[in-house]
This record gives sequence, C-alpha cells and structure tokens, in this order.
Amino acid sequence: MNNRSRCRTSLTKTKIPSCLICLLLAAAGFAATAQQPAVTSPLVLSNAYVTVSLCPDRPGIEALSVDSLGKEHFPPITMRPPSGSCRPAEATRHGSRVEYRSPGHAAATAPLWKIELGRKELRLESHWSAEDPPDPLVLDVDNSHCHVTLLGHMNPDSSMCLPAIMHLPDQGTFRISVSPKVIPALGYGAGPGDMLANQAKSIKITFPPATAEHPRITYRWEVVAIHPDIGRRQFGAAYDGFRRNWLNILQYSPYWRTLANHTASDTCAFCYYEYGDIAERTPPLAKGLTALDPVRQTLDRIIGGANAYGMPGHGAFPEYSTDTLPSLLIAASDYVTSGKDQPWLQANYAHLARWADIMLATDRDGNGLIKYTLSGNSGSWPETLKYRPANWWDTIGFGHEDAYANALAYRALNGMSELARQAGHPEDQQRYHAAAEKLRAAYFPAFYNPATGVLAGWRSADGQLHDYYFLWVNGIAIHYGLVPADKANAIMDRLLAKMREVGYARFDLGLPGNLVSVARKDYVDRNPRFGGGKLEDGSDAFQRYENGGATACFAYFTLAALYDLGRIEDGDRILFPMLQSFAKGDFQGRCGDGLSKDWRAWDGACWGYEGFLVDNYYALLAVLDREAALKRGPHVARNEFN
Repeated sequence: MNNRSRCRTSLTKTKIPSCLICLLLAAAGFAATAQQPAVTSPLVLSNAYVTVSLCPDRPGIEALSVDSLGKEHFPPITMRPPSGSCRPAEATRHGSRVEYRSPGHAAATAPLWKIELGRKELRLESHWSAEDPPDPLVLDVDNSHCHVTLLGHMNPDSSMCLPAIMHLPDQGTFRISVSPKVIPALGYGAGPGDMLANQAKSIKITFPPATAEHPRITYRWEVVAIHPDIGRRQFGAAYDGFRRNWLNILQYSPYWRTLANHTASDTCAFCYYEYGDIAERTPPLAKGLTALDPVRQTLDRIIGGANAYGMPGHGAFPEYSTDTLPSLLIAASDYVTSGKDQPWLQANYAHLARWADIMLATDRDGNGLIKYTLSGNSGSWPETLKYRPANWWDTIGFGHEDAYANALAYRALNGMSELARQAGHPEDQQRYHAAAEKLRAAYFPAFYNPATGVLAGWRSADGQLHDYYFLWVNGIAIHYGLVPADKANAIMDRLLAKMREVGYARFDLGLPGNLVSVARKDYVDRNPRFGGGKLEDGSDAFQRYENGGATACFAYFTLAALYDLGRIEDGDRILFPMLQSFAKGDFQGRCGDGLSKDWRAWDGACWGYEGFLVDNYYALLAVLDREAALKRGPHVARNEFN
C-alpha cells in the first residue's frame, strides 16, 4: 500500500467525549450585531457564502449552510441534538465573532472556543487553560437532510488527515486547514444505525481542541468551488448545479474506508470507475491532496483484501458481477494515467493483471465476450431472490453476455494494454490489446437487435436477446466506439423516437433506464416496491425503481453519445432540465412518503431508498462532453476509443 500521504493518527491527548451539536438552520440574511452579553437563543452569522447558527449554551454549531457561488443558496443542514455530557458555556457576540467561556469566567480570559465568520471563510479557534480545558467541537450532521462528507487522506482509524475537504452536496465546499500544523487529523465517523442497511443517521466530524502543549489551535474553513474549468459559460446560472455539485459523487465512507454510495451507505466496486472518471477531471483539492487520492485509497483497500458489493461474499453474487472487474481496472487506469504514479503501478501491476485475467477467463466459449455465470434465460430467476444478476442494474435479469459490462470490459482492456506498456510488460500489452479488438469485433453482431434497430441489454445462454430499449446500454456502446459509425445515428434516432412514442419528457427527473416495462420472466426482484410486477409483461410495476424509473444514474451515457455524434440540440434538451434539478438539489432527499428522490416515476413520485445516491452525479461529466462537442462543431462524430 502507498503510505506516502499517511499522517499521524493520534488526534490529541485530550479524551474526546460525546459532545454533539444541536438542531435547525435559522433563515439567511440576518446581520451581525455589535458586542452583547451572554445570550440564550441561537446566534446567526451570515453572508452571501455562509450562514451558521451557533449554540448559545455550549461551543458548537446548531446549523450550517454554504453556497460556494456566493448566491445565498442555503438549504438547511441540521445537526443532531447535543449530548448532556458536553459542559455548558456562555456565548458572547462581538460583531461577526462569537466567544465561548465557562460560566463565571471573566471576559478577559481566553475563550474555550472562538468562531468567526469572514467573507469566504469560517475560523474556529480553541484556547487552552489548565483550570478550564476545552472540549472537542463535534459536528453531528443529520443524514436525512444532507450527506456531508470529508475528502482527504484517511487513516486506518478512519480519521481524516489535514488539509481536507468538507463537501456539502447541492451547496458547496470548505477547504479545512489548521494552524499550527500540530493537529494531524479530524475525527470522522458514522452512526448511530446499521451501516449495512444504509441506516446510519449521521456523520460525525470531530475538531480536536487546544492542549497544554499547543495552547491555541485555529481551524480555517475556506469556501471554495472545485470543478473543471469550462470557460466563461460556467458562470451562467444554468451551470450553478454543475459548479456546486461536481464533487457530489465523491462520498468517503468512514465505515468502509472507501468511496461509497454515500458516506453512511454501502460501497460498490462496480461504481469505482465512475469515481475515477470524475476524479481525474477534478482540479487539486488542497496542497498535497487530489480527488484521485481517495480513489487510490479505495483501490488499496480492495487490493489489501477488503470486500465490496459486486464481489463474492458481499451481496448475493455467486462470482464477481460482470461489471466489477472492469470497473476496478478502469479506476486503476484513471489513477495511474492522471496521477502519474508509476511506483504504485509497479507495486500493484501483478494484482491488476490478475483481475484482468480473471475477467478474460469468463469467456468460456472463446468468442471474445466476457460472461456471467448465471444464464440470464427468461424464467430462470426464482420467486425468492437468491442471486443478483450481472451488473449495477441488480433487479433486472442481466446474465451470460451483458452488453453494458462488455462495453466496460472493452475500455478496461484498452486501459490495461496501456498500463502494461507503462509497467514494462510488452507481451501483456499485446495480449490485452488483442483481447480488446476481439471483443470489439464480436460486440455489435452479438447485441444488435434488427427487430428494434437498437442494442439489446443482454444475450442469454439460450441465445435469446433481451431488449427493453435500454438507453444507457446503447449510449455506452456508442460512446466507447463499439457501434459502427454508420449505425450510431440510426440507433439514437430509434431511441429518441421510442421516447416520444411512450411519452417520456420529464428530463428534469433524468432518464428512464428502459423505455418499455421489463417482463416478469426477466425481472429478478419480485417485490413491487422495487419494480417487480405481477402481470406477465411487468407493466403494473413500470416506472418503479429500475423498471423504467427516471433517474440521473447512467443518463450520462445517452448524453455523451449524443454529444459525440454532434447532436448538441438533442443533448441539450435533456441536459439543461437536469442541470436545473441539480441546482435545486432535486436528486437528494425524500418525498413525504419517505421514499427518496434518486428514483422517480414519470409523474415525479419517489421510488428510491438511498436518500442520496452518488451515481446520479456522474451525469455532470456530460457538461464536459458538451464543451468538447461545441469546439468540434455540429455533425462531427467522436468515438472514445477509435
């Protein structure tokens, strides 16, 4: 494992009690007042970038919101109630600064904590006193409102090295540093709740206090907007969602110590390539910290023996899901290529090659396509769910030869060929290149359905094609160069025509995965809650969850294909309503019935369960594809790997 960025894990000699933080965001726009005596109601500090409500009776933050764009966009982030074990203190306000002292201590004494709002920053300053030592300051953020995450170099105890990023989805980002640099890390944890059931209630971030050895500690929270530069266009309101949410997909789980569905949810190995693709386009996060560092640490965890959903033993998979190994290899390629970390490649090349060879070995009949051990035959899925199917779409019966996973495998093999070259393995370079070419030659004939004029989702072991007008399957095949140039536009024409025929136009909700209902015989999860219908054609559960539900997840591939083909207007009709929804935060949170907004019926009803699902934000990559298309001009097609 690469340890070059490991910081010391000891937070402080002071024991950290369970001092938690309070509740509820006050409205933005209150002006800071002049110095006043101790108060008993929340103290609000606010400007165009930050609004923070401070506890009146103990050092802490009751509520917090940040707008990295300085437009006073302040959705509430609530904190869990404070623990009774936290010692009380009196707050006094001095303009934009609030100071906390223990009851009875004179104003001339140094405060336990001082919190001050600047134009684009918060400063938290702790002072040591032998007679009155300060407690840590703990943020305990309620996940039901916002999935706050830390990004940085994580230690084995899940503490997060400084400097670090604290990102608030749909709002913005703080870059956190400390002075003097004697505090190596922040405490970082999730709970209470069952992590495996996605039920952890909050994320806790602990700021160690000053000590006798270091009597004054200052934390600086600098407001930053971290996203790729797309020129002057990015400053228009249409791109607010892009700018605030670019980092949303990078959620670091303190439980798994990997990137995850969100900070308090599961980690899925078949999603890691999405994180890598975003991370490699992300500007530096802080000095000595890039978005690729959490990607590397995630890969290090898996290489070191950790397990993730999509792997045998984690979830109901008889073997690697067909998209897991390609995802791991693509993430590694993203890291090495953009991070230029040759020592990491040399240290881990043998493991990457082992993954690639396990993947290639699934081609049991030698036709060039990787395969899943389950047949994918219609009617082969039992009433009671036993095994999950071949890929991310784990309620639909993908099996045997999976068009999506084979597209990923094609990209992964091209990437492995390049990694083999860089690592000095010319025989492997040629072998992986030949395997990629063999897959490419087999792909279109295997999955093209002449009856519909589009690519099917999978070809089962009995030779049958299973075609439900999967938008993302066709999009990724076009984007990765697996569709002949003279066929790509015709396929997109068919898909857009079918979309009009079935009446889908709610692009503010994203895109459906499939445009017609999945038949009962091809649906794995029979629970109506998750799209399992009782009717043979599955139409009674259509638009629920993965059975045609609308989501931003994987919408990227449709958008990328359109922009690759120079069809800018077609892409924009989908992208810009989505960007408006991203700006409003409409892909996280829950409806009144408790179901979440990451999956919707076409009328807007909620059918998700995560509350915040990072895959939605992969679609933001389409903004960069659009920029590339504008530079090329219309009607100039581009394929990713040809």
